[in-house]
Amino acid sequence: MSVVNVTKANFNEILNSEKTVLLDFYADWCGPCRMVAPFVHEIAEEHPEYLVGKINVDDEPEFAAAYDVMTIPTLVVLKDGKTVTQVSGVRPKAQILAMLEG
Repeated sequence: MSVVNVTKANFNEILNSEKTVLLDFYADWCGPCRMVAPFVHEIAEEHPEYLVGKINVDDEPEFAAAYDVMTIPTLVVLKDGKTVTQVSGVRPKAQILAMLEG
């Protein structure tokens, strides 16, 4: 499965997913975001049991505010529409997977 670009139009669908959701809050100009992006894309391709979405904080600032995103990249794991884990900064792929599995 590929990464979903999360917008106002599809956010409720993402939030109500039966799958565990990984949200990557990023911006195109953010160097650390570009470092974590390949891991996020690999997880989306290799693990169809997860729904993986990216939220551009410049395009969707209300989502960043709703999740108290102060720095990017920020990764948020949702289960049943509720935040179970939220971390900021670059994380290795194994640590991101551990967040999803936890």
